[in-house]
Amino acid sequence: MASRTGVSTRSLRYYEQQGLLRAERDGNGYRRYGPEAAETVRRIRELLATGLSTDTIRELLPCAQGGPGLQACAFSCGVVEGQLARLDAEIAELLHRREALGRYAGLMRERRAQDEALAARALRSA
Repeated sequence: MASRTGVSTRSLRYYEQQGLLRAERDGNGYRRYGPEAAETVRRIRELLATGLSTDTIRELLPCAQGGPGLQACAFSCGVVEGQLARLDAEIAELLHRREALGRYAGLMRERRAQDEALAARALRSA
């Protein structure tokens, strides 16, 4: 499964532990995945890339059957819209912090220029 999906065996085990993926065991203890497992792994990776938690993905996986994307049920739409709202809030906060840091950096550049000018005048007058 790891070679078919490009996902490490460690990640596959983690997905199993989180209840996202199921595997049966052969007599020798090796994991055996069903025919839909590769698609499930692809969906898990796709949903993880959106920033959703594994708990949320576990709840959404039933909505991820039968083609690309999620089925547009009330639950999946609510989760996606909620995630978008959280991202928008995070982006707004980051922009606010960037603006504040930019002002701070500007003040620091001004002070540094003033200090360098004072030092240059002191050297000239010495």
